[in-house]
Amino acid sequence: MSSSYTGERLQDYGVDVIRLLDATNGVETLIAPSIGNRAYSMKVHGADILYMPAPNISELKGLSGIPFLAPWANRIPGGGFRANGSWYAFNESLGVLRMHPEHVAIHGMLTASDLWQVTDLSADAKSAWVTSRLEFWRYPSLMANWPFAHEYEMTYRLAAGELETRITVKNLSSDPMPVVIGFHPYFTIPGVPRNECLGHIPARTAVMVDERLCATGEFGPNTLPDPTPLGTHALDDGFTDLVRERSGEAVFWVEGGGRRVEVEFGPKWQVGVVYAPPGQEFICFEPMAAITNGVNLGAEGKYSALQMLAPGGVWSESFRVRGLNFRV
Repeated sequence: MSSSYTGERLQDYGVDVIRLLDATNGVETLIAPSIGNRAYSMKVHGADILYMPAPNISELKGLSGIPFLAPWANRIPGGGFRANGSWYAFNESLGVLRMHPEHVAIHGMLTASDLWQVTDLSADAKSAWVTSRLEFWRYPSLMANWPFAHEYEMTYRLAAGELETRITVKNLSSDPMPVVIGFHPYFTIPGVPRNECLGHIPARTAVMVDERLCATGEFGPNTLPDPTPLGTHALDDGFTDLVRERSGEAVFWVEGGGRRVEVEFGPKWQVGVVYAPPGQEFICFEPMAAITNGVNLGAEGKYSALQMLAPGGVWSESFRVRGLNFRV
């Protein structure tokens, strides 16, 4: 008997990509290993719930789909970071950093990296998956800006109509490594203007930021209405103290036109950043291991929840995405 699940290599406008298919549930996902190992399409009964403004994958610029932010997510001001009692200055001359004004390094160095290597692509009766590895420690320009020898393994798994993205980090260095990674997924409900949608942000606490959108180490209550009307609220905000289900997950969602996209954060994603800027048709529910600039705030004693990975240690977590009520 043939399986509902397929995992295969294809080309999309000349770019080598991976296609995962769940035929029974009508879900197809496309991943570009050479562009940051980014999932850039997730069609649910033909409706693509991942936002990608480029006309095709070969013309992709900037962030869209599901970018991976590492070795840090969001913003680090001040030209470097402190860890284990030492100061590490960024080297902007190497061309691997994305810098905002005032020397704010943003989104790490891997959002469009071509250094991922596919190690496993398969399917069985329960799921289809692809696993890729990036050996960060091999590349001097990366190590110069984050001098912890480590590597990543990422698995996209399509099962029962859901896409799970799991990231595993192994610390190969002799010092503990701050875990401040994250993802920046862009979601949309095709055919429904965002200003007609509602968002659910399951968080009790808001992260206070300065004029550069860098966290200050202060926190306040989440005062947004629940659900939040996206027609009257533009968002670029971080949240913590997430409201968890019994199994430990926190479920964010956007809903419009009777359809819903849910994003389920695993327990080690301590922070959710929600990005819904004015004039755009997407919303980002971003699973984060730490608040913005958590590495420096942790070193300054202003952020006690910073996760540290011991030498030889392994950190792993996932998030799941599903589209509901998309069947025609």
